[in-house]
Amino acid sequence: MRVIPLLTLAWTLSVASLANAQDPIRIAFIDPQSGTFAATGETGYLQLKFAADYFYNDHGGVLGGRPIEVIALDNKNSAADSQQQLRRAISEGIQIVYSGNGSAVASALSTAIERHNRRNPDQRVIFMNYAAVDPILTGADCSFWHFRFDAHSDTKMDVMTSHIAANPDISKVYIIGQDYSFGKAVGDAAISMLAAKRPDIEVVGNELHPIGQVKDFTPYVTKIVSSGADAIITGNWGGDMVALGRAITDAGLDVPIYTFYAAYDGITATLGEAGKNRIRLVHNDYANPVTSEERIAFTRAFKAQYPHKDVTQPRLATSLKMLVNAMEETGGTDPYQLALAMEDMRVTNMTGEEVWMRGEDHQSFQPLYVSVHTDENVVFDADNSGFGLVTEFRVPAEDTITESSCKMNRPQQ
Repeated sequence: MRVIPLLTLAWTLSVASLANAQDPIRIAFIDPQSGTFAATGETGYLQLKFAADYFYNDHGGVLGGRPIEVIALDNKNSAADSQQQLRRAISEGIQIVYSGNGSAVASALSTAIERHNRRNPDQRVIFMNYAAVDPILTGADCSFWHFRFDAHSDTKMDVMTSHIAANPDISKVYIIGQDYSFGKAVGDAAISMLAAKRPDIEVVGNELHPIGQVKDFTPYVTKIVSSGADAIITGNWGGDMVALGRAITDAGLDVPIYTFYAAYDGITATLGEAGKNRIRLVHNDYANPVTSEERIAFTRAFKAQYPHKDVTQPRLATSLKMLVNAMEETGGTDPYQLALAMEDMRVTNMTGEEVWMRGEDHQSFQPLYVSVHTDENVVFDADNSGFGLVTEFRVPAEDTITESSCKMNRPQQ
């Protein structure tokens, strides 16, 4: 029997411990990196990667020196490709997944992760949803492993329709959206909420179009013009928002347009002067004029590294802050322990607003804003266009809280 000297054994254990302490904490970012929605997915990836470096890696990492590594996996905005990339991530030992672009994708990932974790308790995965806003994800289809960091579409629509209802000049509204779960949820919520708040407003159109397939929205805009609508509601995002915005401005349609995602990634540059004081966005990150020194410093540093990109979703940094807080609290990266730690956690975002993760359904709550597309009082523009978003309406977090319909299946350790 070979006897290992105690000094040698101690040295070996020390080296192994040091190596483990320096192993990266890997995060799979499953979003489109090619195709119609590539600009949106790429920008999200760069923001999360930058936040990991800016707040943590450049200051010694987390958990005693471990760097955070963000790995982009291209899902081509496809549910099937997302599941394939999830399997790849799991095979490589990754336990933290980020995704956000497309509620159909988020639903497929949430279902697949729920099933995988039930069958493989030693290889569990946690899902950080930063942008997919179909209410069902924290409602009937809620999952213990899924956490949403954006307000869901019904909450945003409540803010949007209140803003519309306060405008006496609006009497006819046209709704247009992408033909999938989110687009349908937007249309249904808009109709029911407008009926409750302003029954005199007529919905003169509620149309869905194929997602990511329409190159020219002129025929759709022609119908909007013919309807006599004096306001438009759309949940379009990415390339579909760019193309719809271009068709609206080309038609010279001078009506307010209420949106969820009509900014950045080429959209603001496309709208330009024609969108001034017409495009409005409901979102959960305060826009211009930016007054938070932390937010200003972060944005300047990001723009210095990526001059042609914008900080489109500061909540990515907020989600990472909550995740790292959970790691430090639990002393590790076990998904089950991280999930428990994030329940009912409260953190402060870069604007100085508190963000609360409700434990019963893993839905976050924070103030919501309505901002307008303009070139006045813009500290940080978008697309290097001179135009950006200026906030004109704020709803406190406590006024955005709704009852939960989630009946969560809570796993055991």
